[in-house]
Amino acid sequence: MEILDVHNHYYPPEYLELLKKGGSAITVDEDEDGNPRVHYPGDYNIVVKGHRDIDYRQDILDELGVTKQVITFTTPGVHVETPAIAAEWARLVNDCMGKIAKERSRHFSALATLPLNDPAAAVVELERAMKEHGLPGAMLFSNVNGVPLADERYFPLYQKADELGAVLQIHPEYPLGVEAMKKYWLMPLVGFLMDTTLATAHLVFAGVPERYPNIKWVLGHLGGAIPYLAERLDRGYEAFAECRANITKPPTEYLKHFYFDTVNFDPNALMCAVQFAGADHILAGSDYPHQIGSIQKMKTALGSLPLSEGDKALISGGNAKRVYGL
Repeated sequence: MEILDVHNHYYPPEYLELLKKGGSAITVDEDEDGNPRVHYPGDYNIVVKGHRDIDYRQDILDELGVTKQVITFTTPGVHVETPAIAAEWARLVNDCMGKIAKERSRHFSALATLPLNDPAAAVVELERAMKEHGLPGAMLFSNVNGVPLADERYFPLYQKADELGAVLQIHPEYPLGVEAMKKYWLMPLVGFLMDTTLATAHLVFAGVPERYPNIKWVLGHLGGAIPYLAERLDRGYEAFAECRANITKPPTEYLKHFYFDTVNFDPNALMCAVQFAGADHILAGSDYPHQIGSIQKMKTALGSLPLSEGDKALISGGNAKRVYGL
């Protein structure tokens, strides 16, 4: 059975070299094992070998039986820099990703990263990355320096994505209200999932999926709490005029067209999403090589689901082939 992993992360070495030169909002040092540590407000990432060595990563995929990954950049993104630097560095990252996707197409595809703190530049870079490098779309962060994705400044980006039939994959970012999440790693454990949930609900109530129906929306980490909370959003639609102002159907009618990756390795949680959106809207994801990610746990969870072999094949790879054009 093919396994196509759509949620994983990669730092191009060229990007890491830029960080080491200074002049960035991000600082870099090393851990006790010599791995770079990327520090940004509220969090840091340990950049292990799988994050930055594509040869090593390819060997790991072969060893663990993963057919292909759609690689993506990761937090904090380029939008924490000045707009000019963000546009320049997004182009560099996408050129690196595009090169990998072209030269190692049997193992890798990729999504673009965008200078989201400059919406006009983000439109240009999305089109360039898709047309010049053949990437199927882009990863968006759940907020952009506190600005919600549903803000109208991003509507031209969604219009371009709609014209291109792009995949837009939402990944959490430094969440709003982070002051309450400083202990016990609550920011990535809880805050990230809530920020995805908030961003998605806001996009739906703002009418973005209705206005731009050709975008393929993918939600990281099983959509946060969306499958669990969707019915409550429908009750909001029924109860409050504001929740009906921009949409003509209950939120669930849009959300069931979103795709949800499997970066929640609890079979019960996975089945909640399957029951909500259908097996044809679930995508395999591992969060490799983050400390909290696991290809093996992804595979074990998928294998344990009480589904037909046909549905398991859709989740493992068939859906990703269709959505990302792999």
